[in-house]
Amino acid sequence: MNTNTSLEVLLAEPRGFCAGVDRAIEIVERALAKFGAPIYVRHEIVHNTYVVSDLKAKGAIFIEALDDVPAGATLVFSAHGVSRAVQQEATARGFLIFDATCPLVTKVHVEVAKLAKEGYEFIMIGHKGHPEVEGTMGQLDSGIHLVEDVLDVARVQPLQTDKLAVVTQTTLSVDDAAAIAAAIKARFPNVREPKQQDICYATQNRQDAVKLMSPQVDVVVVVGSPTSSNSNRLAEVARKLGTPGYMVDSADELQPQWFEGCHRIGLTAGASAPEILVTQVIERLKALGALSVQRLPGDPESVKFPLPKGLRLDQNEADQ
Repeated sequence: MNTNTSLEVLLAEPRGFCAGVDRAIEIVERALAKFGAPIYVRHEIVHNTYVVSDLKAKGAIFIEALDDVPAGATLVFSAHGVSRAVQQEATARGFLIFDATCPLVTKVHVEVAKLAKEGYEFIMIGHKGHPEVEGTMGQLDSGIHLVEDVLDVARVQPLQTDKLAVVTQTTLSVDDAAAIAAAIKARFPNVREPKQQDICYATQNRQDAVKLMSPQVDVVVVVGSPTSSNSNRLAEVARKLGTPGYMVDSADELQPQWFEGCHRIGLTAGASAPEILVTQVIERLKALGALSVQRLPGDPESVKFPLPKGLRLDQNEADQ
């Protein structure tokens, strides 16, 4: 692949699983341990092929329609969140429900519900069709308008502008979202912005790590599945900085020609990609000629979210 004997891999920090993903996977695993297979999960618990395949092997069944869940079953909502209609239907059907929605997504849902009661309409920055966007927009019957880019901002037509608020999908490009938010502010100067940005800490941190790494490498490899929004954004961040960026679901997808003439390869992973995949990619890169792996400096993440009640394996705790 490379005749240069100094080819090395720079490893971004932080990378990989965030607290919301850790929690979502643990909810499914705990439900399987406590109630036995099968456990039904609405939508992929997180957007990663390896994780979903692993949980399927353990007894999780992934569905999109609640019609596919038998009466009396245990149901888990994915980390992306669901609409009020899905919540209400699942409750009406009597399923035992555990909500694995990331608490940072839930925070957005709570804000939407609170401001809607005060008469606000919303502009949501996000990607059409993404389950998180569908879940957030589905918190209301009307009055929430999706914009995907700056051009959409010029076209959006809220019914009123006196009470207008912005919310954001949590896994967007920080820079893109800021540009769209600025366009919204320019058109609607009185728009209410979030007290803290809706883009989550993990998305921000991983993008910042790629911004630090990209100028130091010849190419960036992102471990993540094609459906993962935050993983796609990491590859985009690298490309916007002028560094070729590729995304792989597994080590098998690495293409030797990506690294021809390279001296340094940057490696990171999206928030839904497990570290085992990073390890496998490193081994494949070594087989292709990489001689060393250097970890870049970065602040470790200590965020941890509690599990829902009823999923503690200790019976005394579960009965509290």
